[in-house]
Amino acid sequence: MYAIVKTGGKQYRVERGQQLLIERLAVAEGDDVALQPILYRSEEAVFDKAGLKDVQVTAKVLAHVRGEKLRVFKFKPKRGYKRRNGHRQDLTRIEVTEITSAPAKAAKAAKATTAPASAKPAAETAKPAAATAKPAAAKPAAAKPAAGKAKAASAKPAAAKAAAQADEAKTSKEKSPDGS
Repeated sequence: MYAIVKTGGKQYRVERGQQLLIERLAVAEGDDVALQPILYRSEEAVFDKAGLKDVQVTAKVLAHVRGEKLRVFKFKPKRGYKRRNGHRQDLTRIEVTEITSAPAKAAKAAKATTAPASAKPAAETAKPAAATAKPAAAKPAAAKPAAGKAKAASAKPAAAKAAAQADEAKTSKEKSPDGS
């Protein structure tokens, strides 16, 4: 049984009791830390998100250490450019204490037996009621703008016609010489 975990931007294959050096964790020495599993392998492989929710990989922080010094040397020929630098990485030594997985089949069976039979019909009746409420609310909202546009469209020509008739009446009165 082993797992592949992700920490510090890297992936590690871990087994129970294994010690390894990883990127520095902000955890005190002696504390337990949960690692993020990416794959779990025992009788069968589990690598989907739903299956990995049941997998837990815990490790104990043994010590915070620094890695060996790495020499960095930069050189450009014919220019007299030479630079020497060093670097020591901050690391954490951990020991994997436990890799556990709750069987998915047992979890599904437990959920099915613990759920009351009356809960399923209530959930089923609630879904159709919610489904019918959404389209009913959507239909009047769609109908309101259409009705408003129709009223506005019919009101504008009527007002325009009345204004045009009033203008014609004024101009006809002004043109008649006898004033009648």
